Amino acid sequence: MTWAIPAPEQPFLPITNSDQKFPVRRIFCVGQNYAAHAREMGSNPERELPFFFTKPADALVPDGASIPFPPGTSNLHHEVELVVAIGKGGADIAVDEALDHVWGYAVGNDLTRRDVQADAKSAGRPWDMAKGFDRSAPCGALHPAQSVGHFAQGGISLAVNGELRQSSDISDLIWPVADVISYLSSLVELHAGDLIFTGTPEGVGPLKPGDTCVAQIDGLGSVINKVQQS
Repeated sequence: MTWAIPAPEQPFLPITNSDQKFPVRRIFCVGQNYAAHAREMGSNPERELPFFFTKPADALVPDGASIPFPPGTSNLHHEVELVVAIGKGGADIAVDEALDHVWGYAVGNDLTRRDVQADAKSAGRPWDMAKGFDRSAPCGALHPAQSVGHFAQGGISLAVNGELRQSSDISDLIWPVADVISYLSSLVELHAGDLIFTGTPEGVGPLKPGDTCVAQIDGLGSVINKVQQS
């Protein structure tokens, strides 16, 4: 096959202790999956099913890379999240089989143009430009599930310039990983290479040029990025 233009590069995540790379197909994100965060965003977590939005795969940013402050916003926010990498696809996956579809886990940071999101919410419009902008998905190296197991609990935190902003535990997820996979697979067919950002705890807040952001999950290490002036 001959392409009319050069084919785009394949987005990927590095794998810990390996020269192999994990090719990324799609990025799904769960909104408001920690009760305290849902409340700080004005929602009632006990009444709502999980909802999803997406980011382009090429929005990934590796650990250690600098991130230019994005255009179109004056209120960029951090959101530390547990990231799930799908290794075996499927549709209508049963909850008790869902973890068999997980290849591995990583630490992610769902960067958000909060002012753009607020405007979209008030107008009943999509969140695409609030969530899916360039370099909006910092993510650390993948840890194979066969090495680290599955995450039902464990500390999750984020610090900016050494100041702790977010601190919670994976056990506080409203919809645990298996439930998220099962429900999402009832809406779309999942495929190997898909990533799922599983939601952020309370304490989201602003980032400005010059800030260094450290997102961390017990057992998965950290992803560190500095925000630069665009």
